[in-house]
Amino acid sequence: MSIHENLLGGPPPTHLPDDPGPRELLASGAAPVEVAAEYPASSLAWALLADDAFEAGRVVESYAYARTGYHRGLDALRRSGWKGHGPVPFEHEPNRGFLRSLHALARAAGAIGEHEEYERCSSFLKESSPTAAATLS
Repeated sequence: MSIHENLLGGPPPTHLPDDPGPRELLASGAAPVEVAAEYPASSLAWALLADDAFEAGRVVESYAYARTGYHRGLDALRRSGWKGHGPVPFEHEPNRGFLRSLHALARAAGAIGEHEEYERCSSFLKESSPTAAATLS
């Protein structure tokens, strides 16, 4: 039996396809804004923009960046067969941009007092990847 076998009969984990271009540019020191402009579908670039804006106190800007990365990630998940629920493992590196955007969206929503969105995104993150929820919090 595989340790990743779903014994509860739920959907299998979704693994986004690898797109190393944005990750390699970021690792080489490129600014997230440059990477987002070159790879606008990269949830990771948007998540990093959200993190930078949040750390600088630009919470509404962080919210907007995070929402962009979140929606780009939802599009990618759906193209990969995701049906609106089920595991999105943090352990699979290409999933991390989406999960980081989801975390950033929850964080920014909480900071601007959008409590329902904060709760929805926080729950979604925990349900998608308990590891991401623990790691990113």
